[in-house]
Amino acid sequence: MKKWVTVIFVLLLGGCSSKLAYNNLDWLVYWYMDDYIELNNRQEAMFDEQLDKWIDWHRSKELPAYINHLKLVKEDLAENRLTEQRLLSHYTKATEHWQRLREEITPPLASMAGELSDEQVIRLFAALEKDNKETEEKIEETNEWSEPERMEDRVESLEEDMEERIGSLTEEQQQLIQDMAPGFMPSRELWLAYRRDLQQRARVLFAGRKNNPDFTEQLTALMLNPEQYRSEAFLQVWRNNRQQHARLASSVASSLTAKQKSKLEDEINDMIASLEDLLDE
Repeated sequence: MKKWVTVIFVLLLGGCSSKLAYNNLDWLVYWYMDDYIELNNRQEAMFDEQLDKWIDWHRSKELPAYINHLKLVKEDLAENRLTEQRLLSHYTKATEHWQRLREEITPPLASMAGELSDEQVIRLFAALEKDNKETEEKIEETNEWSEPERMEDRVESLEEDMEERIGSLTEEQQQLIQDMAPGFMPSRELWLAYRRDLQQRARVLFAGRKNNPDFTEQLTALMLNPEQYRSEAFLQVWRNNRQQHARLASSVASSLTAKQKSKLEDEINDMIASLEDLLDE
């Protein structure tokens, strides 16, 4: 159920078409949901009413918070304050944005989930497992690579991520990525195990929902705090990679050329302008 909410953020920062996309989220959400669940007319009416409330809340409460956060990032960039610790604080703040959204949408979603038929539930979990299988196949394919091939893929991914934000990398920055890439730990298998564990917990709840007066409350609790079910191994990898990414991003930030810094500032300004444009609706 997190998947469709992600549409908001993807489209929000997608450039000049973001206003059109944001204002047509109802259509886009249904288009995205179609692979997972097909609502009947009564369920659609309930969902439409709730979606309108979510969008109004998001526009009035969350967009200003995103704008303020981006302005802080812009200030840190201008003052050369994008240190490792400062970046970690921005990561935490971004997580808080997601948590507020989750807290807003989860109780109504859990309540509506109780209205799903057995057929809809079966289709939902079958579609989720199809996603899992596709991810599993990609993991198995990657596992067949040699260590140098896996490292090359990681370096390319990190370089593409950086280039998207600052443009062509200098030789120094390319070397930074080469040097720090080995510090990242593989996480996809642990993430997939965590995802399947959550889905199994939800499946058990749905299986007994007709005789469980606490179904909505228990599903809400699961959706609000799924991180409690991350394994210690997953947490260790997640913390490591988060720290490693902040360390790399900080090193790259301290080596920005004037042209790269200008491009990054323009990217942030464009995002702020897009969000402010949405507020004017």
